[in-house]
Amino acid sequence: MRLLFNIIATPISWLYSLVVWVRNALFEERIFPSFSVNVPTICIGNLAVGGTGKTPMTEYLVRLLSEKYNVAVLSRGYGRKTSGFRLAGVSDTAETIGDEPMLIHLHFPNIPVAVCANRVEGIRRLCKLCPKVQCVILDDAYQHRHLRCGYYILLTAYDKLFVNDYMLPRGTLRDLPIESRRANTVVVTKCPPGMQPIDRRIVNNQLMLPSYQHLCYSSIAYGEVELPGTPLLVAGIANPKPLLEYLKKQYPKTALMEYRDHHAFSHRDVQKILKLAEQFDCVVTTEKDYMRMQQTSLVQQLGEKLIVVPIKTDFGEDKETFDRAVMLYVAENNRQKNTP
Repeated sequence: MRLLFNIIATPISWLYSLVVWVRNALFEERIFPSFSVNVPTICIGNLAVGGTGKTPMTEYLVRLLSEKYNVAVLSRGYGRKTSGFRLAGVSDTAETIGDEPMLIHLHFPNIPVAVCANRVEGIRRLCKLCPKVQCVILDDAYQHRHLRCGYYILLTAYDKLFVNDYMLPRGTLRDLPIESRRANTVVVTKCPPGMQPIDRRIVNNQLMLPSYQHLCYSSIAYGEVELPGTPLLVAGIANPKPLLEYLKKQYPKTALMEYRDHHAFSHRDVQKILKLAEQFDCVVTTEKDYMRMQQTSLVQQLGEKLIVVPIKTDFGEDKETFDRAVMLYVAENNRQKNTP
């Protein structure tokens, strides 16, 4: 079956690759216009479809930069039921701004968080409303080439490096591997704990990055939570496998109820989850899923039986290298911005 799928999908992938190549070439030759803005901009993105840890990375950058600079976040707001530009406020929910921006807004209530599918328009309106902003972090804007960002951070998952993947629909790549050259820093995410130097060398040799790019490694750090017993993991994220493996180390009988990324839980979903939850001691979910669950009766009906696991990005020994590169970019560009 897999062989048959590859035979059918391969020519479609070639055609898709050609379309993407032509689009990128038109931007490179300035036939398609792109614009820069008068504020330092950091773009977080990937070449694949979801599952590389963009939201934890966005939060990491907010924590890093907000200690010294006025930071704002601009996202597309995927899955929201509104359109156009919207600056997050006290009345917003995952339905109005999307689950990921809503999560960032709740974690950092004093940081401007805006959503807009058109990043050029979005960043201009954001800076007009918040003129003191000194840096804008853009979530998932690597392919949005109408905006020329100042600093690009490309994420690629350890278990599925972009060099070992294929273009859609045969693989998960939505952009050509050669477009990795636009990144200032490449971060290999979701690395296993205790990664050895030999493992790094293997990845280094596979990626073969040019000398002008920084290469850093990060892993997922789950917040400590006390579970009363075997959990049911309910996840509507791109790749729930790392969290499932984390839970199974302590609770081997952990079960997974999986939904597609950004899934909006329906009344029918709620009934299914509640019925299956009766067989388990607790229900575990991610913070991003919790944002969408709040729009249903699930949170209230599960009560204390529902446990949310926080997720953060951990750079380990690469923290100083990564932090220094990002801070240097923002510092230099704020000096240039303030120079008469």
